[in-house]
Amino acid sequence: MVKKINAEEFKNEAMKGCAVVDFSAVWCGPCKMLAPVLEEVSEEMGDVNFYNVDVDENQNLAAEYGIMNIPAVLVLKDGQKKDILVGFKPKEALVEEIKALL
Repeated sequence: MVKKINAEEFKNEAMKGCAVVDFSAVWCGPCKMLAPVLEEVSEEMGDVNFYNVDVDENQNLAAEYGIMNIPAVLVLKDGQKKDILVGFKPKEALVEEIKALL
């Protein structure tokens, strides 16, 4: 399951363990395409926490992590940024890249 969070919840939740944070916006077409893919990936990778952050509602958080384009998938391990995956990716490629980072 991908949990929608805000900047405050991000500080409390996404900074622990392994986390994948999808930065998106409601008006973004590729973001809408990526959402169901991330849902599937989250079901397969039960040891990783998946979150969604709306960039329009959380602009400061997006800026803090250098999110310039969306969709952007931030991969964190124990609060440390491992990488940002930008753009739509098919499920297999996304799983492979996330596993390689964690």
